[in-house]
Amino acid sequence: MIKYGCFALMLLFVQTLNISDNVLLTLEGESIGSVNRLEFQSMIGKSILDVDKVEDFLEKLDQQIKKEPQNARIDQYGTIVEEELGYKLDRQKFSESFYTYYYGRGPMTIELPTTPIYPKVDSELLGNIRVKQIGHYTTYFNRRKKGRVQNITLAAEAINNHVVFPGESFSFNQVVGQRTFEKGYLPAPVIIKGRVYRDFGGGICQVSSTLFNAVDRAGVQILQRYSHSKRVPYVPPGRDAQVSWYGADFRFKNIHNQPILIQAKVYGGALSIAIYSSEVIEIKTRDVPNAPEEILL
Repeated sequence: MIKYGCFALMLLFVQTLNISDNVLLTLEGESIGSVNRLEFQSMIGKSILDVDKVEDFLEKLDQQIKKEPQNARIDQYGTIVEEELGYKLDRQKFSESFYTYYYGRGPMTIELPTTPIYPKVDSELLGNIRVKQIGHYTTYFNRRKKGRVQNITLAAEAINNHVVFPGESFSFNQVVGQRTFEKGYLPAPVIIKGRVYRDFGGGICQVSSTLFNAVDRAGVQILQRYSHSKRVPYVPPGRDAQVSWYGADFRFKNIHNQPILIQAKVYGGALSIAIYSSEVIEIKTRDVPNAPEEILL
């Protein structure tokens, strides 16, 4: 709820000046629209501000101009791409300007004030945690299965460059998101209760299974993992990790003293996932059986 200052309270019952009711809103000098004073007046009268309407307006305006920060990342050539700052509406400063405008004492143009949003991963951090490989796993697939290859590629891209900080948990479903046609996922075979069906995102369990084996080698804590009701050929028995948007998830926790970096790459008929961290990480790796190289899917 917006808080009134003493100055605003004194003006609640003061009739506004006879000036234009419109105010132009700009961001970095560029117009993004305008609003009318009458949209925010209370049923009591023009000099009374409807706080609920202002709150709703602030929320919509913030969502309209908000720019999410971009983490630093490693591109396909191994080069670090620097992070980008984001920003959001500075509601307090904007509210002060808006009150001044509403009660007829301010300019007819308001430059929207913003506050920065800092990325979670900057280039310095990324440079420090790409040093030491602590886990790695590769699985293989049939390149001729276009739908399945597309789904594997999209899911691998979603987890690529993801950083898990000490004490943080990773959720495959949360990071990858829902597998839909709009996101580019295609129908491909999936296993449900021991039977094979076709559904959007079929094949991404190979990504979650490859990730499971890579992070298991890296000594993380596995929080949630389900095996398929039918054996899958791309990993040894008991080494799969089933995922479903409305059901099973694969989750793990970084119990190490340093952040870990996930690097996922699809090339030819192979999916390779490597886990990296800093050179000072304290870790005890685990032995994990390799995936079969015979391609059955």
